[in-house]
Amino acid sequence: MQPAEELLKHLDPDQASAARALRGPVCIRAGAGTGKTRAITYRIAYGVESGVYDPYSVLAVTFTTRAAAQMRSRLRSLGVEGVQARTFHSAALRQLKYFWPTAVGGQLPKIMEYKSSLVKAVASRLGLPHDRAALRDYSAAIEMAAVSMVQPSEYEKWVKQTGVQPPAGISTYDMSDILRLYAEVKRERSVIDFEDVLALTCGMIEERADIATQIRRQYRFFIVDEYQDISPLQKHLLDLWLGERNRDLCVVGDAAQTIYSFAGASPDYLVRFASEYPGAKTVTLSRDYRSTPQIVSLANGVVSRDKETNSQAVRLTSMRESGKAVRYEVYPDDEAEAYAIAKLIKERINEGAYTSQIAILFRTNAQSSLFEAALARENIKYCVRGAEGFFTRPEIASLMQQASMIARRGAKGNIGEIIAELARPLGWSNKAPDTQGAVLERWEALNSLVAQAQLREAAGLTLASLLQEWQELANAQLDPAGGGVTLASIHSAKGLEWNTVFLAGVSEGLVPITQAKTVKELAEERRLAYVAVTRARDELFISYAQKRSLDRKVSRTCSRFFSPVWPKEEVVKTSPAPVKRARTKNFLNQASHQERELFERLRQWRLLLASSLEKPAYTVLSDTTLRDIATVKPQTLKQLALLRGIGPVKLDKFGAAILKVVRGADPDQVAACNLEDLKD
Repeated sequence: MQPAEELLKHLDPDQASAARALRGPVCIRAGAGTGKTRAITYRIAYGVESGVYDPYSVLAVTFTTRAAAQMRSRLRSLGVEGVQARTFHSAALRQLKYFWPTAVGGQLPKIMEYKSSLVKAVASRLGLPHDRAALRDYSAAIEMAAVSMVQPSEYEKWVKQTGVQPPAGISTYDMSDILRLYAEVKRERSVIDFEDVLALTCGMIEERADIATQIRRQYRFFIVDEYQDISPLQKHLLDLWLGERNRDLCVVGDAAQTIYSFAGASPDYLVRFASEYPGAKTVTLSRDYRSTPQIVSLANGVVSRDKETNSQAVRLTSMRESGKAVRYEVYPDDEAEAYAIAKLIKERINEGAYTSQIAILFRTNAQSSLFEAALARENIKYCVRGAEGFFTRPEIASLMQQASMIARRGAKGNIGEIIAELARPLGWSNKAPDTQGAVLERWEALNSLVAQAQLREAAGLTLASLLQEWQELANAQLDPAGGGVTLASIHSAKGLEWNTVFLAGVSEGLVPITQAKTVKELAEERRLAYVAVTRARDELFISYAQKRSLDRKVSRTCSRFFSPVWPKEEVVKTSPAPVKRARTKNFLNQASHQERELFERLRQWRLLLASSLEKPAYTVLSDTTLRDIATVKPQTLKQLALLRGIGPVKLDKFGAAILKVVRGADPDQVAACNLEDLKD
């Protein structure tokens, strides 16, 4: 353990001021990248070393197990043992298990890991829809009501007061019935859920003064991280832990990073902290050690226009040296955007960048599919964070299975129309549903495939070819062990950071999302944009596509959050997706020497083979496909199959020969051997 004052030498002046404020109430307003975890852990260590804190009487509350583990690790490195760093649920569960035999008797009921089976039973009894998407929405609404401390009889009134809507397709009366019956079924089955852990702990402390006294005697000093994300139920539990000891509370948060209101989080507790706790000391951490001045300047500009929390937003000052300018790009369509980003990532990897330090962020999980496809085509390892892989979603798997059956029967027709008709019974329609949650996510995922099918129809693909393309992408799904370029929604990216970030799809309708209509909802969408920007350390690329696909008439516009800083001379990038490549002449002018040399050897192989077969050269492989092969240089059949124009038939006929040419074999000899194989 270091002497108390020695500890403070490792902090900047504001962090040191926060560390010295050992008695509360204290509010630490910590902007993104300002070292709040460092400030918290050093504050605890300073309190212990100076004798103000008994480490065993300190409870540091976080919102994720990852953050709690990080805090414990840092405290150990500072020589501090005995401090409890836990999530709200972990701390409450520990107390509930310990006191349950005394307060209630017997064993604590089993905690359900998932609500779905019980919620399904409830919906079935009530005669309500109980498909997977509906169950997800019911479960989310149950959790929202629980953390907001809303009883079934109060649900309708609460909806009118807050504007929170019940899940799509059901009324407030239906939702009240779900809440009531859900509670009854839990009692019937002797189970509780995670929200019950908090509620039961609250009830135990309220009803048993002896237990309340024992808990308050055990924990004297409280530090609550991410205070802007606290829910009414968590705040109630915190108040019960504290009792009358307001001086023993320190909270840390950033109102500009409140993005979980759909889960019951409210920034009001942070914003009103000084008025709730008279005499509270406020310390602001504004020195940003994460991002370059260029990125910080953009972040400040985005959040400064948030009228709802602007008074509490921390204006950051970058402590980094000047870096690269933020890049703004516009692409003709979504596929072109995804493909261009994959190319830029490939360039950085070739320059020595680690894939784990690169991320692509987007507003909705359904946007991941095109980026998964683009990265797979470039043979770039990736992982999807905070969401299931696109092709593992049940509605996507179901659609592909049905489409495969149709393709095997030899069905012909417009593939865009075929996929659209298959998608309708699964939850797709021409217009997006005016709701959020699982219903909207399902529509977005299906809509992504419909849009891709319409685009491929314009390119002349058959249904079988389209499905082969999708199956190859599905086979190239993320590595379960993680690693690679991160694909993440902005929500799931909070708390993380990367050297290079691509913020994609920043157009109206996505950022902000179409469903955000009220001032409060739009303010949260702006904060989402702020969170996205502040994930980048060194490089930030911001882009959007003018259309979903080139054949669409509706054109998109830049997000209102970025339009004030968007370059006035907007240049639409024309390095398009694979189906819209540059002509051979341009390729030869722009390609590297190795790419041009391989392209010519591939053309020589194709010419000899086509002449021997007495067929036009393009019927073997098109120039577009040869350019792709020369650029990507695939080393395996699986990598080759990911390229456009290489279907299963051509892969079987020419795949081995192409790989030989790529590896340096003589094109004439390869063509001769290939011809013999075809004759056999």
